[in-house]
Amino acid sequence: MTDPLDQRAGGGRGLSAGPDPYAGPDPYADPDPYAGPELYDGQGPYPAPEGAAARERFAERPSSHYGPRRAHARQPKKRRKLRRTVLVLLAAVAVAAGGTYGWAETRLNRDVDLGAYADRPPPGEGTNYLLVGSDSRDGLSQDDVKDLHAGGGGGRRTDSMMLLHTGAHGTSMVSLPRDSWITVPGRLDTSTGKTRRPERDKLNASFAYGGPELLVHTVEKNTGLRIDHYAEIGFAGFVNIVDAIGGVRMCLDRDIKDEKSGADLRKGCHTLNGKQALAFVRQRHQEKEGDLGRSKNQQKFLSTLAHQAARPGTLFDPREIGPAMEAGLDTLVVDKDMSLRDLGRMFRAVQSVAGGQGRQLNVPVSGIGVPTPKGNVLKWDARRSARLFDDLRHDRPVTETGKTTGKTTGKTTR
Repeated sequence: MTDPLDQRAGGGRGLSAGPDPYAGPDPYADPDPYAGPELYDGQGPYPAPEGAAARERFAERPSSHYGPRRAHARQPKKRRKLRRTVLVLLAAVAVAAGGTYGWAETRLNRDVDLGAYADRPPPGEGTNYLLVGSDSRDGLSQDDVKDLHAGGGGGRRTDSMMLLHTGAHGTSMVSLPRDSWITVPGRLDTSTGKTRRPERDKLNASFAYGGPELLVHTVEKNTGLRIDHYAEIGFAGFVNIVDAIGGVRMCLDRDIKDEKSGADLRKGCHTLNGKQALAFVRQRHQEKEGDLGRSKNQQKFLSTLAHQAARPGTLFDPREIGPAMEAGLDTLVVDKDMSLRDLGRMFRAVQSVAGGQGRQLNVPVSGIGVPTPKGNVLKWDARRSARLFDDLRHDRPVTETGKTTGKTTGKTTR
């Protein structure tokens, strides 16, 4: 028999029907002594407990219409501050780099016209740069000239010439000794106004006769390669760059002492300053192969200089990269089509040689110190040099070693 009270409370349903969905909470019911944390949910007379449970419920509580807040979404203030700082620094570096790039573009001395002479070789594959170290004294005082042993001789000459080829098979750096016995093409003699016929002479003479334009024309005629870009730096720029990057670390296998260049270096590893570096790359009287030995030293130094100038401590330090760039641009002479980007590619190519990703060699020589009416010279090996230049023109892997096959018959002369 059903209790009338149950009928009134449950609407005629039995106990098995379950709780009444319309029934409210019983204010007189005793709390369950075995109940869990649900009792302390902050809705009754008991305050919500402090601790892990409260923090967990707080983390899961809705914080926006996108969904519940998660603990990992709340970044600490220190992390946000660090990220803002990094972004500001990156923006500052980008602005500074852009400003430096624009400034450097305006400082490039684009004086050399590679198309001054007609009848040039057709363009080959890859890119060919002619790198020249001249004996220009621009930027040097009389005291500097004396201190650097940079005096003597008249006219304009080169102390080093290197053919740099970049292409699908990496980089090849080929030294062209300045005493190389080659054919200087026909030209207008500016001192007499007469046209001179082609003549045999030292490679360095073409620079003295007609500056960078005739030098480029001479190299193109004797190698069959089209020169795409030209870069020349004088004594002052060379010294200033070395000093601006804090010197260049070089290891010598013997003592070097040369009065003419001022070189006085001991065997072992040293950090050469600008003056010492200039003396090292100019000396040749201590070299068994004369001008050929000097060319090898110049290659070694140039690749080491490029490698050390690109170290992170220099590239990302405005106090170092700024003076180094300014020192280089002050006496750097390039062709009219050279951009700062092209200059950067050239620099990275030289650097890659130092990193073992390229080859360094001399043009193949069959004779050293060969007597001629123009003094003692270096004679190229006709067959091997032709094969080398043909490989470069077609951007094929270079197999030539550049080793000398002839005999030394005497010393080369300046």
